[in-house]
Amino acid sequence: MDPKNHPTFGNGKICYLEIPAINIERSANFYKTVFGWKKRINSDGFLSFDDGVGEVSGTWVVGPKPSGEIGIVISIMVYNIQETIDLIIANGGQIIQPCETNSSEKIARFTDPFGNLLGLYQH
Repeated sequence: MDPKNHPTFGNGKICYLEIPAINIERSANFYKTVFGWKKRINSDGFLSFDDGVGEVSGTWVVGPKPSGEIGIVISIMVYNIQETIDLIIANGGQIIQPCETNSSEKIARFTDPFGNLLGLYQH
């Protein structure tokens, strides 16, 4: 992350995610290819990421079970939801809830290649 511009610091900001993975490199490549997340090695020597705008970071972790059940759903903002859906499918993900197009906001839900459930959001 460029420390001059990112991240925005503030009380209550969502800042860090741990994403369950069976194969960390494969997960990292999925999120890099589909969403443009930047891969990096963190200070502990683990493969980590920064999101597409440099505001949220995190890492992939082996051990915790991927969450494919609806509970808290973290949504990823995209410019073009249909192109993103195509990338998700092409890279081993699965669409769980197809895109709803009845409003100016488009949403869908998907699982990554290891079964983690996330949302897509296009404004």
